[in-house]
Amino acid sequence: MTWSSYSSYLVIVVLIVLAPGPDTMVMLKNSLSGGTRGGFLTTAGIFVANAVQGTAAALGLGVVIAQSQPVFVTLKWVGAAYLVFLGFQALRGAWRGDYSGVTTAKQQRSSGFRRFREGFLSNITNPKVLVLYLSVLPQFLDPATTSAWHALLLAYTVAVLGAVWLLTLLFFVHRVRAWLERRKVRRALDGVTGTALVGFGAALVLES
Repeated sequence: MTWSSYSSYLVIVVLIVLAPGPDTMVMLKNSLSGGTRGGFLTTAGIFVANAVQGTAAALGLGVVIAQSQPVFVTLKWVGAAYLVFLGFQALRGAWRGDYSGVTTAKQQRSSGFRRFREGFLSNITNPKVLVLYLSVLPQFLDPATTSAWHALLLAYTVAVLGAVWLLTLLFFVHRVRAWLERRKVRRALDGVTGTALVGFGAALVLES
């Protein structure tokens, strides 16, 4: 692998990372409901899941999963159901519009794993992430000259850049939190993120 090919790969990855998807919506939902800590833990969960899927693709396990129709279809339905579940949670919050409760430190600690879990599950149950790895990585790898380490480097590049982008969004949310905490704004954001998550889930099921 040359620096030229890796630079071309970076351009493609950046464009992919910047496109809003389920991971972005889940992080925004949790950063609004759980603060900066909630958004950070969600990002950590997404990063770990992304790294797991990238490792599977780089080491050849992803091909086995993708070619196993029952496993792939089951993963798709589980992922879609989970996105719809998270979307309805956000929509329910927008419908109720009750944001007056202050989360205590103990509650924040107890919800930390839930934030991490939501980020992890939103990514690991999304087969489109695995398909992305399986579609893009081979374009920049030559089986005759590259090793598993090169494939892992490309895979982890996606995970790292994705995490950096989510942390950048989290920083922005933190900077404008006072405005975002307004009831009308919060209800609108919950409505948008909820609708988007339900839409992503539906698209996952309907996609052939």
